[in-house]
Order: sequence, then structure tokens, then C-alpha cells
Amino acid sequence: MHTILGAGGAVANALTRELANSNETIRLVSRKPVQPSGKNITWQKADLLNYTELLEASKGSAVIYLTAGLIYDKTIWRQQWPVIMQNFINLGKQTGARLIFFDNVYLYGSVNGPMTENTPYNPCSEKGEVRAKIAMQLMEEAQAGNIRASIARAADFYGTDNMNSFFDVMVLDKYAKRQNAQWIGDPKKLHSFSYIPDMGKGVYLLGQNPESDNQVWHMPTTAPLTGVQLIEMAADIYGVKPKYMAVNKLMLRTYGLFNKVVMGTVEMYYQYNHDYNFNSDKFEKAFNYKPADYRGGINHLWQTWYKRS
Repeated sequence: MHTILGAGGAVANALTRELANSNETIRLVSRKPVQPSGKNITWQKADLLNYTELLEASKGSAVIYLTAGLIYDKTIWRQQWPVIMQNFINLGKQTGARLIFFDNVYLYGSVNGPMTENTPYNPCSEKGEVRAKIAMQLMEEAQAGNIRASIARAADFYGTDNMNSFFDVMVLDKYAKRQNAQWIGDPKKLHSFSYIPDMGKGVYLLGQNPESDNQVWHMPTTAPLTGVQLIEMAADIYGVKPKYMAVNKLMLRTYGLFNKVVMGTVEMYYQYNHDYNFNSDKFEKAFNYKPADYRGGINHLWQTWYKRS
């Protein structure tokens, strides 16, 4: 059985589709109900902070995936992520299941050049410090031989089915509605975006291959483009003029006075004002996998999630 903790999010949904296509038995675990959409799929309620509930939901698992996202608040992250990670580790110890944690790049901090699996952890934000702590918490247990675990790490997303990506919301959805786009930071800087279907396939492949255990893997992500290039590409696909407004840090902070989620983005502004170059060569070579290019991904979204009005 494959158990997904934090079901209902974009990555969890993409992973569920991949597992279902392979006729795997799947258990979706979350606090809020998730409607199973195929055979051999069940949902069980559990709170990630409640180990007893998690253990009951995870019994019989061969692989347990942690794909959860918490409210974008650094105080909540500091309080809850270490508890959730310890529960995850304990599940691995008690059930013997392989563990796969879906992570982001906050723990690297500001990086000159490509981010790889060997990039040192050098967080420059409070959220990054939390992510570094829990990543080390997991991998130290794996290196000690107490569990079998791996980390699947991705760049910023695009292609979400829940409007939870800045590129989807501020560019694709805007152009779909014939509105001007927005871009956070310097649009002349490079920025990598990981395509959600590739994330689902990437995590699925880790789950199918035990030899990938006890390592960090960057999920398959095509080479970065500048914000201007991505904006112009999206505008061309949507048949609109590439009009946009760049949102600087002061503007972001001002918006944040009225929106706590936006305020939580302020400390991450460095990601948008410097080159953000995510490299996934290790995964692509190991699994002979070619991620979707941006034009193909955006074109698919134009026909599906973010249709032109």
C-alpha cells in the first residue's frame, strides 16, 4: 500500500494519479475529506500532529509519502514542522515502510549558480531554517540506518489545480482573463519552475525504486528562463500582449499589511530578485527522464486548468 500524508494538494493529487494508473493500492490521509477518484483508493482522516491517528492510517504501508503544506506562517512552521517530521520518522521505524518527503529549496538560501543536491544548506529566512532543520532531522535517521528515507526536492511550482502557484495565479490566470500579468521581483533574472505533472511522476518513480532510498533527489525540472521570457511565451500562447507589472519588495510588504500569506512571502523575496537556477541532472540521468519544457506545459494549461475566457 502507498500512503500519502497531506492528501489533497497539487503534488499529492499528481502522485495519486500516477499510482492509480499503475493499479497501486492507495490510502489518502488528511484532516479534510478527499474524495477517492478510482479503485483501490481509500481516504482516512488523521491529523499530522497526532501520531496515534497517523499510525492507524499508515498500517500496512510499503511506502509513505509526506507531501503536506502548512499555512504560510513562520510561527506555525516553527511549531508544527518538527513535530510532523518526528511523527513521520516514527512511522518509518514502527511500520518499516520506506519514507519519501516532498521538500522545497528554502534551506539553500540565496545561491550563486545552479542549485544541486550537493548545495550546502545556508538558509537566509526563518522558513528556510525550519526546512533545513527537518531535512537534517530525517536524513540523520536514514544515515544512522534507523529508517529508509529520501527527499524529493522541487523548485517553485506551476501547473497547479488549486491556484497555489505564483506563476499560475499572477501570469497564466491573468492572461486567461485578458488581464495584465504580475511578476514578483526582477523579471530579467532566471527562474526555475517545476511542472506539477513532472513532480507527480518524479515522486512516483522514487517510490517504485528502493535503490533511490537515503538520498536527496531534485525533481525533474527544465532549465530556467528569465521572467521576461516566460511572460512573453505565455502571452504568445494565450494570444495577448505581454503586459505585466513587476512587484518590488516594498509593494509586496504593503500588500502584506492586508494579507498574512503575502506578508509571509516578503522574507522569500531574495528568490525573485536573484537568479534562481534549479538543476535536476541527477534525477534525469538516473531515471532517463526528460521534464516538460515550458512551452509544452503552458500550452497544456491553456487548454485545461487556465483556459482563455
